[in-house]
Amino acid sequence: MIIIKTPKQIAGIKKSCQLAKKTLNYAKTLISPGVSTQHIDDKIDHFIRDNHAIPAPLNYQGFPKSICTSVNDVICHGVPNKNTILKEGDIVNVDITTILNGYYGDTSKTFPVGRISDQAKKLLTVTKTALDMSIKSLKPDKYMNDCVGKIIEPYVNKFGYSVVRVLGGHGVGLNFHEDPFVFHFDTDKSNTLLKPGMVFTIEPMVNASQNCQLKQDKDGWTVRTNDGALSAQFEHTVLITKTGHQILTA
Repeated sequence: MIIIKTPKQIAGIKKSCQLAKKTLNYAKTLISPGVSTQHIDDKIDHFIRDNHAIPAPLNYQGFPKSICTSVNDVICHGVPNKNTILKEGDIVNVDITTILNGYYGDTSKTFPVGRISDQAKKLLTVTKTALDMSIKSLKPDKYMNDCVGKIIEPYVNKFGYSVVRVLGGHGVGLNFHEDPFVFHFDTDKSNTLLKPGMVFTIEPMVNASQNCQLKQDKDGWTVRTNDGALSAQFEHTVLITKTGHQILTA
């Protein structure tokens, strides 16, 4: 069931989303060669708590850390640990979800670690552009697929990339994951009609190959490309307004 948020709920969600944005900006200052993903997790956990909020991923369905850190061929749900040390040329997605006064804010970004290859730069640029193009098209009484899948998939395919199909965006705000599921590829399953008060994430996961398949590590969380290709992701929480949309994590 899709929850249409009330003005009071939207105000609370906006505050949590702004904290998530602030936290992601802080994460950027922590990323450099030689830093472990566990160090980043520790710092961000403290940052979120110092801002009177809770990191939503911690203990969510058993997830053991406060953020997700997905390096290179990891598509999503990378588990921070002391043995994963960032290296020059890596790319790393940091996924932040905050709970502030009971409201959720969700955002992520893939960062370069030092100097990265031209191929990696291109992947990051294409993925971010695909997200921006999709968000720009959002408005009431349009269908989700017309604004998301039909825009993102053809665009990334032009570059020989593929969109992950098994995973997608989601409603958010009062809970970590709500309806609707947001498909990032063209499908008739994504027939949700957009209405004012809807809040959801758009978060395309784009692989630097035409293979959209994935595999999961033994930890039960970390999801990788099954061919070793790089993967990038950018995510915003968005609100459908009476006349268009608002990016709550911008």
